[in-house]
Amino acid sequence: MRVLVAGVGNLFLGDDAFGVEVVQQLLRSDRALPARVMDAGIRGVHLAYELLDGYDALVLVDAMAHGEVPGTVSVFERSWDEEGDRTTRGDGGAHDLDPESALALLERLGGRVERIFTVGCEPDEICERIGLSASVAAAVPPAVKAVRDLVARLASAAAGAANESTREVKRCFGDSSRPQS
Repeated sequence: MRVLVAGVGNLFLGDDAFGVEVVQQLLRSDRALPARVMDAGIRGVHLAYELLDGYDALVLVDAMAHGEVPGTVSVFERSWDEEGDRTTRGDGGAHDLDPESALALLERLGGRVERIFTVGCEPDEICERIGLSASVAAAVPPAVKAVRDLVARLASAAAGAANESTREVKRCFGDSSRPQS
């Protein structure tokens, strides 16, 4: 199974850089990951073209508001065929495509990826500054672990292990990374 792990986000917008920081830690690690790891940053066009190389699964790592306590790491899965907002926003320039817009471009180019996971972190502050807030910075190590565990499960499933399900992913990662209050 070919898996692409892509960190997305803008380094100049505080917690929006979460995905970039997570993949940078994966890239600097001595532990190999059975996946291609890419710092996509704000380069959605590059992400779409990389996906044209034919991947079975995409693991997006991103800051995403989903109603949790800042710093909460969650893992979501959807298939290519599930409804999503695959419309291009912005002017479509190389530095103006969010993940959904990159998937819209991929679709227009004739590509697709069957399984799409998001390892997301609830942001605290998305504002003009460099650096993560304390709560989101503390979420980076659990997110690195979540990505490693997810990729290992995908590789294991591809090798003939039990079939992965969305319910198992949520049960495995759902509350384990919730910040303690």
